[in-house]
Amino acid sequence: MGILQGCALMIIEELQEKYAAGERNFTDLNLFEANLSGINLSGANLSGVNLSVANLSGANLTDSNLSKAKLNITKLNGAHLSGTNLNGADLNVANLVLVNLKKAQLIGAKLIRAELIRAEISEANLSLADLSGATLIEATLRKTNLSGCNLKGANLRFASLTGANLVEANLQGVDLSGADLSGADLSGAELRQANLTGANLNGAYLSGANLRWAVLSGASLKWTNISDSKLSGADLSRSDLSQANLLGASLVHADLSNACLIEANWIGADLTGATLTGAKIYGASRLGIKTEALTCEWVDLSRNGDKSQVYYLNSRKIKHFFHETLPKVKITIDAPLDSASNYALAATYYQISRQLPQLSQPPCIEVNSCRTVISFQMNSDEQLFAVAYVAIMPFYDASKTQENIVNIMKILNSQEPSYLTRVIAQHIRQLNTILTQSIKQVNQINLDQVLLKFYNGIKFFQTPTKITLINSSDQKFNVYYHPTFGKRTLSKFNNKSNVETIIQVPQTELYPVGIILDFIKGFHNLEN
Repeated sequence: MGILQGCALMIIEELQEKYAAGERNFTDLNLFEANLSGINLSGANLSGVNLSVANLSGANLTDSNLSKAKLNITKLNGAHLSGTNLNGADLNVANLVLVNLKKAQLIGAKLIRAELIRAEISEANLSLADLSGATLIEATLRKTNLSGCNLKGANLRFASLTGANLVEANLQGVDLSGADLSGADLSGAELRQANLTGANLNGAYLSGANLRWAVLSGASLKWTNISDSKLSGADLSRSDLSQANLLGASLVHADLSNACLIEANWIGADLTGATLTGAKIYGASRLGIKTEALTCEWVDLSRNGDKSQVYYLNSRKIKHFFHETLPKVKITIDAPLDSASNYALAATYYQISRQLPQLSQPPCIEVNSCRTVISFQMNSDEQLFAVAYVAIMPFYDASKTQENIVNIMKILNSQEPSYLTRVIAQHIRQLNTILTQSIKQVNQINLDQVLLKFYNGIKFFQTPTKITLINSSDQKFNVYYHPTFGKRTLSKFNNKSNVETIIQVPQTELYPVGIILDFIKGFHNLEN
């Protein structure tokens, strides 16, 4: 090995002879402009070697060590570099077209303006690497570690980055149009002015990312976590954000026209000055979002985004429309919740949720000295009756409440179609479908074995209840209340300040059809 040290130039034939004889250590050689195309140096130690402007096209360098090597303007097109150590190497302006870098190590490597068109870089580690201005068109980077790397101005059109790690990477001005970033982690990434037109970001993690002025037109962001991200001025027109997490996101002056936001969670988002015309917002909350100076001529409220429920807005209606309440089922129990009842309640609802996903989210519980209020919040008005049917199950008033709900549906189903608007008729069909499914699920639960053991014999569950539905227009509808609900005896104390308040709630027969229909008309604040 000593005879190799300090050599200014090494004859290619001699290098090949040494390698064929089993020699693997060729560190710190100067092979500037050498023609090594097609050479086999797999497993060789070429650390610190100067291969700048050399020709290594088609070479086999699998599992070799090229750490801190100089490969500037080097031809490596079609080369095999899988498993190769290129940590700290210089590959600026290198030709890496169709190169195989699978599972290679490129930590801190420099690939400024390098050409990596259709390169295979899956599962490689490029953390802290500099790929600014690099061309990675149609490159494959599945599960690649690009955390903290610099990709500013890079071209990644139609690249595959599924499951890639891009945490805090610099992607400013990068072209990712048509790229596949599904399941990728881009938390804290810098994506200002990035082009993500038509990109696939399904299930990606973009929490805290900076997407100001980014173009995401036509991009797919289903189930994507974009919470607390910056999307001011971003173009999200025609993008699919269904079931995305946009909690606390900044969408100031963003373009969301014709975007799909079905069941998106954007509570706390700032849409000041944004454009929302034509957006599909079924199941998306209209509570807790900032909508000052919002532009929105109409929205699509249909379940499937098929424009069957278009709602037109003007500047006067926008403020009211986007500040509606979330639909809610409230069960008011005429007794305070004690520790034993609390345990039984939690255990019962847990068991129910295992069979009935309608109750998968834990309720909000408010307790005072006289009463307990259990509230179930949801994203859809059509779930109200079904959730009430299920949520009342642990209580003595369950059978009467459920009977009332079934009777209400019978009344609605008996209405002549000609008497109803198309929208109301569709709501009734949806209510009936969801309720029927819930009833079937309830009937499959063995109450004696599954639930009764938790709440049976506990006085709290025998107490009179009142069950109230609240739709997205904040209209209240009492499904049932016990005849003795709110009727309390006076305190024995003579001091008037200690007299317990008597809350009388009159008992009436089932609501007439007009009252039921008025409540349903309040769904999504729709008008006839």
